[in-house]
Amino acid sequence: MIRKLAAEFVGTFWLVFGGCGSAVLAAGFPELGIGFVGVSLAFGLTVLTMAYAVGGISGGHFNPAVSLGLAIGGRFAWRDLAPYWAAQVLGSFCAAGILFVIASGTAGFVAGGFASNGYGELSPGGYSMMAALVAEVVLTAGFLIVILGATAPKAPAGFAPIAIGLALTLIHLISIPVTNTSVNPARSTSVAFYADTAAVGQLWLFWVAPLAGAAIGALVWKLMLADQEG
Repeated sequence: MIRKLAAEFVGTFWLVFGGCGSAVLAAGFPELGIGFVGVSLAFGLTVLTMAYAVGGISGGHFNPAVSLGLAIGGRFAWRDLAPYWAAQVLGSFCAAGILFVIASGTAGFVAGGFASNGYGELSPGGYSMMAALVAEVVLTAGFLIVILGATAPKAPAGFAPIAIGLALTLIHLISIPVTNTSVNPARSTSVAFYADTAAVGQLWLFWVAPLAGAAIGALVWKLMLADQEG
């Protein structure tokens, strides 16, 4: 179990450091800024690379919502859910802390949103709480369906990390303007505490919506698509 938790820690660390780091350090850089398309790719690449690197050890969840969805889908032991969540959140906080140290090393640094998630005034596009809630639920549900399908026995072997990484990229391309994209409570939690905004007060949505979406996605898979398991 220690090796599994270490893999989840490292994988979640990489996701937050690479994905949120691309937003904080590179997205708005004058002349060379990568923009939201680049940030979307960065998040997808973090999952793709770590799924290949440590997925064979822990399953490569890196996300409390994914762990919950896999448990509901019968792919993950319920007894391991709390330890996985703890490792994921801890890895996320370590990544956010190191990212803050790096980002604050330049003159005139202002944390601002610090890649946090939000709705209303904290939404990049000014989207409402209801819009943010629906987006996070639907996109997390879709993410779980992709994960369960790509890792099913009948799926082509060895390609699951590519499908999952591309799915996360697509999710970010859709929802960065709405919520700055969560679909991952651990990713949302750590950076919220470094933001100079009210992100912590809105953090509840970025736990409730991804977890609900993961449950829905897993149930859809079990009820409609589980014939792929055999």
